[in-house]
Amino acid sequence: MLSRSTTNSGRCTLGASFEMSGVGLHSGTVTRVKVMPAAADEGRYFVRVDLPDLPQIPARVEAVGQTTLSTQLAAGNASVRTVEHLLAALAGLGVDDARIEIDGGEVPLLDGSAREWVEAIDRVGVAVQAKELGKDPNKETLPISPSPHLPISLTEPIWAYQGDAFVAALPSPVLRFTYGIEFDLPAIGKQWHSFNPTSEDFAEAIAPARTFGLADQVESLRAAGLIKGGSLENALVCDRNGWLNPPLRFVNEPARHKLLDLIGDLSLLGTFPQAHFLAYKASHSLHIQLAGQLAVVREQGKQEKQGQINY
Repeated sequence: MLSRSTTNSGRCTLGASFEMSGVGLHSGTVTRVKVMPAAADEGRYFVRVDLPDLPQIPARVEAVGQTTLSTQLAAGNASVRTVEHLLAALAGLGVDDARIEIDGGEVPLLDGSAREWVEAIDRVGVAVQAKELGKDPNKETLPISPSPHLPISLTEPIWAYQGDAFVAALPSPVLRFTYGIEFDLPAIGKQWHSFNPTSEDFAEAIAPARTFGLADQVESLRAAGLIKGGSLENALVCDRNGWLNPPLRFVNEPARHKLLDLIGDLSLLGTFPQAHFLAYKASHSLHIQLAGQLAVVREQGKQEKQGQINY
């Protein structure tokens, strides 16, 4: 497992570049991605190298375009879709700053999880940004950890919900992610998973969990122009008789994959506020709604700190 060095508490980037290619889940188009080191404080961002002027798309919550069965980012006329697995891998291994060059509009699905992204990051390593060298060596920073610099202090829960589906950020002494799902299929049923970055390894516990779908929805989704690149090689598919392509990597692999999506979507905040993130039957749309609310809280905190708000 690659983890952020315990000898720094600052920002990290990649030790070197790597490239991956594959088919996009919804577009069915093959794209190539080159993930590269970036300067401190540049954050994680995409560059559409197939378009004139190489437009940049920040991996920030304010850049979210649409959230139908994946998360899309947009800037001007440029967009990139299904960013959540790659972003979860980068955030999960502590990569704060990364330039992601892509020659099309959708990130490759690969095997449907974040495992191959994690393995690629592991091969090139994670490097401490030069400006962070020399900081307190006694401070430990985990790969997924709340930022000590993020001005978000939760004193009460923040929610986003639709019907009985919800996602919440709860005040907590530690960072934790918990996800529950419920499907009227015996093979899935009700599942929960809780992940604590202080005691579990993201690369082992979350990254390998693959995306999943329901067999009776495949035809209608494809008719709607979605999941053109989906297959039994890159997604788990379930019907009333069970899984069409077992074995599963975890008994509760679907719940773990939803938690993976949540981490990827919340990474659009740049850093994670210290909270217990609790979700049930949620969606990319609800994840992004919560991230948007947290971004507002962060901005209010910045303004209060700078004395720009008077009560």
